[in-house]
Amino acid sequence: MNALDGTRLAQILASRKEEVLTAWIGQQLALSSRRGLTSDVEMRSQFSNFLDVFLNALATSDSLESDRDTWNPVRNYLADVSAQRARQGFTPGETATFVFSLKQPMFTQVRAAVTDPAELAAITWAISLLLDNFGLYTMEVYSRSREQIIARQQQELLELSTPVVQLWQDILALPLIGTLDSSRTQVVMESLLQKIVDTGASIAIIDITGVPTVDTLVAQHLLKTVAAARLMGADCIISGIRPQIAQTIVHLGVNLSNVITKATLADAFIVALKRLGKPLPSSAAAGDGSSSPDLL
Repeated sequence: MNALDGTRLAQILASRKEEVLTAWIGQQLALSSRRGLTSDVEMRSQFSNFLDVFLNALATSDSLESDRDTWNPVRNYLADVSAQRARQGFTPGETATFVFSLKQPMFTQVRAAVTDPAELAAITWAISLLLDNFGLYTMEVYSRSREQIIARQQQELLELSTPVVQLWQDILALPLIGTLDSSRTQVVMESLLQKIVDTGASIAIIDITGVPTVDTLVAQHLLKTVAAARLMGADCIISGIRPQIAQTIVHLGVNLSNVITKATLADAFIVALKRLGKPLPSSAAAGDGSSSPDLL
């Protein structure tokens, strides 16, 4: 479509903006309201603002090719809408439909204003191509936004799944649950080292009661964490060594001779108190070192 056709289209749609907007919102409002993902006021504002941006670009553009610089404001607005909808929980189809559903209201107004079949066909084809390109663009931005959200959530889950707690003055505990891999080990190490710096703790208990299996890779990750903590001036005690895990470690030939290991977190806590010269709880001091509910 040439510049004259673009001007003609801008004139048609600008003079019928309210009709286009009403029909467009009517198509989408029922679905969005039923999903409860956004308010009617926000929806109307979003649709109205996009139509303003679109018509402004249309009136000043000498081409209906969506990759031209004059369409940058439209692409920027669609990028914001797509990212927002990704956060709000809209589906990819619903996000793309935001653009695709604009076709029918525009076609209706163009057919009412244009009587020449050739001109009508040219304008209709140009609108279809333009909105198709913008619809695909929203899908691309939506996908990138979702990937960023998922990556951030995974990182947050990793951080939440590796809490470092202070059991006593100079004593930290790191209870691990689930499988240890390279990425999670890095988070574990960073969390533990940062807590050691923040608290000045001299002993860290790494509890693997919630780790389902220990293989060579997991054992290496644990040893790396212990070595990093020692470089920061803190000794480590590994607790939660169940009989099955002990047999596995022996069969794998993993050398844990330089690391204190205990069967339970309570046992490790008692060892930590003794090494620091702290007074033991009465039940632990009088007993045989077994776990007791009042130790922690």
